[in-house]
Amino acid sequence: MRIAIAQNNYTVGDIQRNLELIKSSVKQAELDNADIVVFSELSLCGYPPEDLLLRPDLYTIIDNAVEDLLALDSQVAMVIGHPIKEAEGLFNVATVIHRGQLLVQYKKQLLPNYSVFDEKRYFESGSEDCVFEFKGLKLGLLVCEDLWYPEPTARVKALGADILLSPNASPYCYGKGTLRSAEMGSRARENELPIVYVNQIGGQDELIFDGCSAVYNEEGQRIFQMAEMAEDFAYIDFDPKTGAIKPSKPYLNQFHGEEEIWQALVLGVRDYAHKNGFKGALLGLSGGIDSAVTLAVAVDALGKENVNAVMMPFRYTASMSIEDAEEEAKALGIEFDVISIEPMYEAFMSQLSHQFKDTEADLTEQNIQARCRGTLLMALSNKFGRLVLTTGNKSEVAVGYCTLYGDMAGGLDVLKDVSKTMVYRLARYRNTVSQVIPERVITRPPSAELAPDQKDEDNLPPYDILDAILEAYVEQDKSLDDIIALGHDEEVVRRVIRLVDINEHKRRQAPPGIRITQRAFGRDRRYPITSGFGRQFKS
Repeated sequence: MRIAIAQNNYTVGDIQRNLELIKSSVKQAELDNADIVVFSELSLCGYPPEDLLLRPDLYTIIDNAVEDLLALDSQVAMVIGHPIKEAEGLFNVATVIHRGQLLVQYKKQLLPNYSVFDEKRYFESGSEDCVFEFKGLKLGLLVCEDLWYPEPTARVKALGADILLSPNASPYCYGKGTLRSAEMGSRARENELPIVYVNQIGGQDELIFDGCSAVYNEEGQRIFQMAEMAEDFAYIDFDPKTGAIKPSKPYLNQFHGEEEIWQALVLGVRDYAHKNGFKGALLGLSGGIDSAVTLAVAVDALGKENVNAVMMPFRYTASMSIEDAEEEAKALGIEFDVISIEPMYEAFMSQLSHQFKDTEADLTEQNIQARCRGTLLMALSNKFGRLVLTTGNKSEVAVGYCTLYGDMAGGLDVLKDVSKTMVYRLARYRNTVSQVIPERVITRPPSAELAPDQKDEDNLPPYDILDAILEAYVEQDKSLDDIIALGHDEEVVRRVIRLVDINEHKRRQAPPGIRITQRAFGRDRRYPITSGFGRQFKS
């Protein structure tokens, strides 16, 4: 049997576009003389559709799309994913269509409801296993979460399946590929059952789907893998008598380390901009490490002709910052402007002079600088239709070292889930591809340059210490005592934890950011704004 694998980049809610992608893949499968083509989970509506699933009119559009696929009367069977509403409730299904007939419909049994998943908010669990006969073979169906536990696969094997087909929408985080492969390999090996694992590809808001669709033989070996962070199409020839599996193209290796994270960020920026209709992107280029890395990601994602940057100096901006920003822009070949914020700042201070009389300068004046810059960038975005990329990293966002309506003003925070220490590693990596970030940007002490001779470490612990504490508290949910036991100073830990907890209000108003860790701010980590929990950590 020839089984085609369609790793497509769907757009949530754009059923017509998704339908056309499916039809195009069916045509390719026909040209390749495939017997069946498998698509990813909820391929018709895209994943995750979230509260679109609560709209009654969605199902009219979905039903029409299914009818459209039935009308193809294709000689190639297709396994498509979509929601279906029945009297018993809403189900996440994999539907098999062949020659204008609906052969079977499998309802996903295990519904994830943790981390970024909310499937129990919408779906009911299916209760029946699915093995169906097609061209002399018995094909099993399971959807995504069903494969992460042993029992569903064992039941499919007990029903006599020769091979298992599995549509998936498995979101990316760093290291997920290794974990995923180990689990899928275990299911195949435990049951001596080959598995065709088809995953979604593309960016959807803060989520990345990395593709890496794969085939595992009955010994649990991953014998074939498709592209990572890119669309792909392939097929395998499966001989049930010998168990032989022959792919149509070479095995594609996964990215590793900083390259893997870089490619995820590039995919996230590209899809967020394109799927939301932006003509390009722009950002404030400060001469610092965060904006330098953000700029390079944007150019790799969208092309130099679609990215522009603005340096917005003030009296505290070092000359080296302007020089380095100019060098970065020149190296990447982008449009670059310099607009001083001095006149705008002075106008604000003049208008506020009566209210501010007899007060000392404090963070207020620093925040006004940041808000002048945010206003400039948003004006350029409105005028030219480009997406503003903010440049705050996870370390800063965690402790609130950022300004609401200032450097947080924008549409997408590229580094929102990237720690400061990882930002440096990404800069080093990108310079191995081509030298685009000046060495001085990487080696100089980081500074917001909102006050004379200001350095980040005047206000924060050294980033290697801060990031270790944040990883323990934010990503691993370790307690105060647990983190101190790791060797960190108690006073520093208390301060960092308190800063994380009291700045939830900022994160709620921040733009979305691309998720690369197992615990990102946003839909992945949902904490109350109004909370007394952090008060216990006062020194």
